[in-house]
Amino acid sequence: MRLTIFPNMGGHTLMSTSMNSCLLDTNAAIHIIRGEQAIQQAITNKRVFVPIITIGELFYGAENSGRPNSNRENVERFIRDSQIVNCDLDTTRFYGRVSIQLQRKGRPNQPNDIRIAAIAVQHDLILLTRDAHFQYVDGLTVETW
Repeated sequence: MRLTIFPNMGGHTLMSTSMNSCLLDTNAAIHIIRGEQAIQQAITNKRVFVPIITIGELFYGAENSGRPNSNRENVERFIRDSQIVNCDLDTTRFYGRVSIQLQRKGRPNQPNDIRIAAIAVQHDLILLTRDAHFQYVDGLTVETW
């Protein structure tokens, strides 16, 4: 398995991940940006990846806030040091599987969250989140802090 990542938006490929790797949901990224100690401890000794979907949600939140300039700067600072995972053709296949699986369970979800879950399942990454609805995704390992 290979992950296509774009640190500093430079774009190169890294080798496969392990169970010491995690993917950040948007709420986890927000808590890291805010400097919360509990999440800092949760990611200690882990290889941390950020889905491109989370980056988009962070910029949306910044633009929709009362302090867009300051919040945009915080997001830019965060992504400077992030290993960003992009979507690819395989991600779309996982998206379809996860989406129909949730629908059949009567648990439809937001498209962005399905994409984040699909990336995590695709790359066998632990998803770091506080959103309980991710527990319904088969094959997804979820960790809270």
